[in-house]
Amino acid sequence: MSSRREFITLLGGAAAWPLAARAQQSALPVIGFLSMESPGQFMHIVNAFRRGLSGAGYVEHRNVGIDYSWAEGRPDRLPALAAELVSRQVTVIAATGGPQSARAAKAASATIPIVFVVGSDPVREGLVTSLNRAGGNLTGVMLFIEELVAKRLELLRELIPQARVIGVLFNPNSTTTAEHQMSEAQRARSG
Repeated sequence: MSSRREFITLLGGAAAWPLAARAQQSALPVIGFLSMESPGQFMHIVNAFRRGLSGAGYVEHRNVGIDYSWAEGRPDRLPALAAELVSRQVTVIAATGGPQSARAAKAASATIPIVFVVGSDPVREGLVTSLNRAGGNLTGVMLFIEELVAKRLELLRELIPQARVIGVLFNPNSTTTAEHQMSEAQRARSG
């Protein structure tokens, strides 16, 4: 009798092996979402990111995982967060919230694909070698924020020609972007 129970137990265990093997093989690809920002103030971006993924057929927790890493406005945290994503062997890193996130991801891995969104020149930021051919494992979107400063001021002058003073606000924590935006604003003012 005991040999029959042992046989059934063995057979039941053997039947479960292929299921366990299949479960290990079907692990979801994981996107590492690295951001300079905080989740509360950046949730609209996360929701848009999820909608974009869904439009491409990827739904979080169904056929893709997303591992969120937030620097909470502290650039000094980015290198450790990027290294942690690399150690978790994410499939790709989405670096958001400015060039600092992309630089940290680039420093952490030369092999994991990194997709960034920046408002400044990615060549000047040292992220890619050229706009035509990014090279390496980085690619991304440039929002032309700096390049549009002059155009925005021009439109303001047309809308309010009697304005003698126009104030321009910049993020002082984004020193390279702020410096370039300020120089564009100065050039527009004198031009």
